[in-house]
Amino acid sequence: MHLRRARPEDYAAVAEATVSAYEPLLASAESTYVERLRNSEARDLEAELWVAVAPDDREVLGSVTICREGSPWREIGLAGEGEFRMLAVAPHAQGRGVGEALARHVVDRFREEGAVAVVLSSTPLMAAAHRLYERLGFGRCPERDWEPMPGVELLAFRLELHP
Repeated sequence: MHLRRARPEDYAAVAEATVSAYEPLLASAESTYVERLRNSEARDLEAELWVAVAPDDREVLGSVTICREGSPWREIGLAGEGEFRMLAVAPHAQGRGVGEALARHVVDRFREEGAVAVVLSSTPLMAAAHRLYERLGFGRCPERDWEPMPGVELLAFRLELHP
């Protein structure tokens, strides 16, 4: 496995892997969110889309959207903070370190760029993701928990970056 920026030929596979990874959580979500998950091209153009790919460089195993200041994909990031969204691992690749590699990549990128912290939002149902974030040093940031729509609770996490 290796990480690289997404390419236009990856967009369909990223969309499918993202929706598949989030599918267990989408029972109560509006279809508009499914369309946002599928819109990998917009995520790449308006933020920065990274993929984890198999050694053959063709099979997309997972992806993450890096949201810098000014990106319309940011949700809770404050000035000086990096944010990421839609960390997703294709169901067949889960448990192989793909999500951790992508999350570490995001943290490393923001650290290199001088961000003071990295933040993200996650649903309460994503227990495995929460364990990963805690292993990487993220802590809960309950004062930034929010609801993008009634009945959809998002938990905030933050990792302080030290130079």
